[in-house]
Amino acid sequence: MTLVTAGVVVLDCAEPEKLAAFYKELLDAEETDANANRVEIRGTDGIRIAFRRDMSATPPSWPRPESSLQAHLDFYVSDLDEAERRIIGLGGRSLETRDASGLYEERGYADPSGHSFTLRYVAATSPKQD
Repeated sequence: MTLVTAGVVVLDCAEPEKLAAFYKELLDAEETDANANRVEIRGTDGIRIAFRRDMSATPPSWPRPESSLQAHLDFYVSDLDEAERRIIGLGGRSLETRDASGLYEERGYADPSGHSFTLRYVAATSPKQD
């Protein structure tokens, strides 16, 4: 019997309903649980994120050193430019744009409450041809 199973990432914010709406649209997710202080969503690939009301929550200052990075999410995408347009349209903002050498590119963003996340380019793989 497994003693501990995977849980859910929880982000503190002043307005969990609004932040949940941002991530629901970004991840094509559905709301799975909600009450006055917490909203949880699940993406089509199974990722679970919850948003907890904290009226004194302040956005992390990453990448500035004034406060530590409290949480960081990575999302994999097959089209960075299309994903960026979607994020900006939903109220997110770019933190930086850089081309990483190697097998992937990545770009940093902040959600409307200031939590940082990274989009990582992953090339689509084509199915095997028989």
